[in-house]
Amino acid sequence: MTVPSGRRSSTFTRLLRYGFVDPSHAEKLLGEDALAAVRSDPVLLDALGAAADPDLALLGLVRLAEAQPDAEARRTLLTTLVSAKPLRDRLLGVLGASEALADHLARHPGDWKTLVTYESSDLHPDVAEFERGLADVTDPVSLRVAYRRCLLSLAARDVTGTTDVSETAAELADLATATLRTALRLAQEAAPEDAAACRLAVIAMGKCGGHELNYVSDVDVIYVGEPAHDGVDEGEAIRAATRLAAHLMRICSETTVEGTIWPVDANLRPEGRNGPLVRTLSSHLAYYHRWAKTWEFQALLKARPVAGDLALGQEYVEALAPLVWQASERENFVTDTQRMRRRVIDAIPAAEAERELKLGPGGLRDVEFAVQLLQLVHGRTDTNLRSPTTLAALAELADGGYIGRTDAFQLDEAYRFLRSLEHRIQLFKLRRTHLVPEDEADLRRLGRSLGLRTEPIASLLKEWKRHSGAARRIHEKLFYRPLLDAVAHLAPGEAGLSPAAARDRLVALGYADPAAALRHLEALTNGVSRRAAIQRTLLPVLLAWFADSADPDAGLLNFRKVSDALGKTPWYLRLLRDEGAAAENLARVLSAGRLAPDLLLRAPEAVALLGDPAGLDPRPRAQLEQEILAAVGRAETPEAGVVAARGVRRRELFRTAAADLIGSYGTEDTPAEEDHGALVDRVGSAVSDLTAATLAGTLRAVVRAGWGEELPTRFAVIGMGRFGGHELAYGSDADVLFVHAPREGVDEAEAARAANAVVAEMRRLLQLPSADPPLLIDTDLRPEGRNGPLVRTVSSYAAYYRRWSQTWEAQALLRAEPVAGDTGLGRAFTELIDPLRYPAEGIGEEAVREIRRLKARMEAERVPRGQDPNLHTKLGRGGLSDVEWTVQLLQLRHGHHEPGLRTTRTREALAAAFEADLLDQEQARILDEAWVLAARVRNAVMLVRGRAGDTFPSDTRELGAVSRYLGYEAGHAGDMLEDYRRTTRRARGVVEELFYGAAL
Repeated sequence: MTVPSGRRSSTFTRLLRYGFVDPSHAEKLLGEDALAAVRSDPVLLDALGAAADPDLALLGLVRLAEAQPDAEARRTLLTTLVSAKPLRDRLLGVLGASEALADHLARHPGDWKTLVTYESSDLHPDVAEFERGLADVTDPVSLRVAYRRCLLSLAARDVTGTTDVSETAAELADLATATLRTALRLAQEAAPEDAAACRLAVIAMGKCGGHELNYVSDVDVIYVGEPAHDGVDEGEAIRAATRLAAHLMRICSETTVEGTIWPVDANLRPEGRNGPLVRTLSSHLAYYHRWAKTWEFQALLKARPVAGDLALGQEYVEALAPLVWQASERENFVTDTQRMRRRVIDAIPAAEAERELKLGPGGLRDVEFAVQLLQLVHGRTDTNLRSPTTLAALAELADGGYIGRTDAFQLDEAYRFLRSLEHRIQLFKLRRTHLVPEDEADLRRLGRSLGLRTEPIASLLKEWKRHSGAARRIHEKLFYRPLLDAVAHLAPGEAGLSPAAARDRLVALGYADPAAALRHLEALTNGVSRRAAIQRTLLPVLLAWFADSADPDAGLLNFRKVSDALGKTPWYLRLLRDEGAAAENLARVLSAGRLAPDLLLRAPEAVALLGDPAGLDPRPRAQLEQEILAAVGRAETPEAGVVAARGVRRRELFRTAAADLIGSYGTEDTPAEEDHGALVDRVGSAVSDLTAATLAGTLRAVVRAGWGEELPTRFAVIGMGRFGGHELAYGSDADVLFVHAPREGVDEAEAARAANAVVAEMRRLLQLPSADPPLLIDTDLRPEGRNGPLVRTVSSYAAYYRRWSQTWEAQALLRAEPVAGDTGLGRAFTELIDPLRYPAEGIGEEAVREIRRLKARMEAERVPRGQDPNLHTKLGRGGLSDVEWTVQLLQLRHGHHEPGLRTTRTREALAAAFEADLLDQEQARILDEAWVLAARVRNAVMLVRGRAGDTFPSDTRELGAVSRYLGYEAGHAGDMLEDYRRTTRRARGVVEELFYGAAL
């Protein structure tokens, strides 16, 4: 009943302040005769208030006092309690955290005395000390009593902080070891003839083997048996060992008047429940050599002899160790382990998934599986990684550079928190559970037991969410790390970069200069630094990825250069080790040619793009322009502004080139792009948008330096050719027209001088020496060509086109599109030229003949001497010009009546022409396929050689790199050339029919 506030006693108020949830009941308990000697002692209330559950602690103390055999014993308990702080903290700490141990003390009221002896924080019992605590055990019942007595002291050290969670787990494993030995002694004493007939070794597995046991957990074991001596029949010895093992399990597992200890589980043995309980060592070895599954080797990681014949147990562990550390070489080892973890999660009942502390996402298994997988993959060559204890192994992985220090720290924190929470949940009733309770009283006790005294429930749930989220996030990153599977498939010598075999291996991988490659490897991996350790993990896999290119030597050299440039940058190697497909992406990019590595070496921080899932997506033109304009705005001179713009261009060219290469080659995570047309379109749009943004930035730099914020004339840049068509290749010039319109009140001559000065300065700035790929603007498509003015007003363009325009100019204007400067002026120019490029009546036969003559003359005159015209991507048979001129002729003749043809993009216009029934589906497919292939070849040549070209390279290695880009296997460059000839030959046939024939 709630006491009205006006009638509450001072004791009631004090009890509330000390954290009692039910102060009325607590006040009543303090009034019991059993506590008469100490009820008013403030020291007692202070100690009760420090317990996880003060109400539970007080109730347990009353029960313990009442259970004392006489008044003298009770007085001894209470006076010792108030006078000895160590006892007070330990006893009340246990009573406030464990109802089960309070029950034990009530049944065995003298056991509180085991808590009187104080151990300092660096003094912890070992197996021998626990065995001494169990020495007087004579039967299963007395074993349980002695076990709980030992557990009482262990729990007291835990709840008072004398031990941390890892030390508590180790002590629990040592207590389990002593218990197994005692149980085996009882079994042997009950059957001395069996004990005499066999050698029996008990191998601890799982958490007991790893020295990280829970308060209540199955103790997983495997049994190994052998005849005691040569005179004993092996079959009889195994039967005797089986009887002893079965008796040991019953002693520990069966329920008695004193309850149970924990189940002994032998299901991890060969063949599980269906296999014999005990096997000889040779039988174990035969099974693991022939039949064992991947998970069984993972389980053996924690195998440790704990009882019985320890020499035999050690033989077992040493005999199986090589198999454990070779397990990662098994086919599908990594994927099998990953699949097993997913099955565990899928098997959790839906109603329990959110509360599952052990098996669920973000639970203890996430940490353990990630650590074990990394151990098994890397531990075969690095013996420092073979600890069976999760936290120790995690520290070893961090020290060796296999896990980032921050990730390791967060995993360690998460594991300690989750294990502490699990311990306190189990300690309450000493029942096996991994579910976080839902009851508020339970949550409050748990929160307080973990030191969360302010709003313990909310704080507990917040900390749980934080740590489980970190565990899940890092598990996903480590457990599904692409490098793991690649490292697992390396031979041990490769994984360890053995110098003796390295040269032969490099030759076999296709390195043309193995001596130079060895020097690079030595420079990257020498020393004991963390950087060298991570490189030793990365390089064996990278070498194989480099070898999958046309130039492995260049890939390794470029990697060394990038590593030298970024070696001291903390995120670089961590990115390659941890983040998705970053390492494989980098390997592909560095070994695919010159352009991308050259760009990266001038902007090495762009490596970060390779680790971001969205890092290779092209950025919208508006974002690029905003960034470049902001950089230009911060620059003090036009030259500095252009340098800043070039910096953005360099990074974005790398982004585009990397995405192109990875989209063409593919990686483990990202298969090669099947729609090659989409890849070409993406490159063309990205390079065109970047060029437009760079011109906008250059224009801003010029205007700011010469006129401030505003020119005396409106000014716009019109993209032409591939630029206007959003089809620029990496090495393309930017074809442009310049247009201006004097502002109101400005003299036309003054406006013209300003516009011409802007053009001249833009050209000068863009031609300043730079190591970056050049950005050249070409104005030859302007009226009157090279002889005409560089910039005109809209009215001047109108006058020229009205009077002098030729058919080829109307054709060129098909790809005109505003790209920079005054948008309104650009729109006005577009409105001016639309009637020219999409004439209402189409174009006449004479204009068609003129276009055909120009095309034929271009083919005859412009293909360089000595080059095979059938392999010239731009002017050759079935190449880019063939397709583009055919499409443009269709646009000139039908664009006015077919809105779909009014586009500057070749492939869009071709698709629109098919939709308008201007050519059939097969013709459209053949032309599109040829255009995409020719565009891909041009891009490949630039990527491989670092300079633009319209023909296939003559160098064998460069030709091989182009063929790899196009999806051909190594050594199949001849197939590539034959396929190119076949594709363009078919396209030329369509062009002959549509462009030169009468079909148009």
